[in-house]
Amino acid sequence: MKKIGRLDRPDNSGTAQMFTNPVLERLSRTHISIPIALFLGVGLYAFYIGISTTSISFTLALALFLGGYFTFTLVEYLLHRYLYHMVPDTKFKDKLQYNVHGVHHDYPKDKDRLAMPPFISGLYAVILYFLFSFLMGDFSLYFLPGFLVGYASYLGVHYIVHAFQPPKNFLKVLWVNHAIHHYKDPDVAFGVSTPIWDYVFGTAPKK
Repeated sequence: MKKIGRLDRPDNSGTAQMFTNPVLERLSRTHISIPIALFLGVGLYAFYIGISTTSISFTLALALFLGGYFTFTLVEYLLHRYLYHMVPDTKFKDKLQYNVHGVHHDYPKDKDRLAMPPFISGLYAVILYFLFSFLMGDFSLYFLPGFLVGYASYLGVHYIVHAFQPPKNFLKVLWVNHAIHHYKDPDVAFGVSTPIWDYVFGTAPKK
């Protein structure tokens, strides 16, 4: 199997110490509920501002929200495939790739590192707010919530597929695909919250 982390095989019961400084080490960990609450809260607040300050129709607002959600699923796929799994051909890329994602492949059951720390992901939310506002004006007040709810959904799905047994329903495919990605072939099944883009770009696991 292609090696993504440092270990020869995933350690399902361990955790990595990424920093010798205890403060930085603590800041590198987070309970999954914190970023989920953060992004849902920011998204709902932006949606409220949109409703109370703009005259955008409900139909357009819903379309923008769904567009934001759908756009996030594509961004999720592209980041996972091309950033998190980039070829670490320099020391900088190797360190970046491991800190961002390789450590998760080494310790896939470490529940404290199934999401980026809030102080990093919160910065991303601020950047996205200004970016979408610049590009879309008032439309961003509906597009951004969809995007952030998409991210919160991704965090939730990513957590439960690592923390719980797969259900006996149509959602089981999410567990199966992510298990294949971690334990069999890391070059397939890059989509976590949805397998759609794996089918579009030809990275779906072979049956």
